[in-house]
Amino acid sequence: MRADMLTSILNELNGTSADIEASGVISTDGLMMAAVLPQGLDEDRVGAMSAAMLSLGDRTAQELARGELEQVLIKGSRGYVLMTHAGRDAVLTVLAKPQAKLGLIFLDVKRAAESIAELV
Repeated sequence: MRADMLTSILNELNGTSADIEASGVISTDGLMMAAVLPQGLDEDRVGAMSAAMLSLGDRTAQELARGELEQVLIKGSRGYVLMTHAGRDAVLTVLAKPQAKLGLIFLDVKRAAESIAELV
């Protein structure tokens, strides 16, 4: 039931913008809790990489005295990967198109992360 509720939040998030291509909720140890991913993306790989990147971001922010980590943003030639904490035990990962309006996506992701945090 919790997985269904998480998937519902992800479907709503993906529907807020045509620029969002995929999203997933991953435990901080890298296990996929819920996902709305296109075919061809391996859930296990997305989960493991998301948890690793967020952990590295946490450590980097701490070591470089940047305060509490809010998000990790990766920009590639084919788009963006955005990762943010969704509570203490989960990570919200979003894949967006290269021309995405990031300000709107950041706002939608923040709201989704807050909803997810209440469930996990």
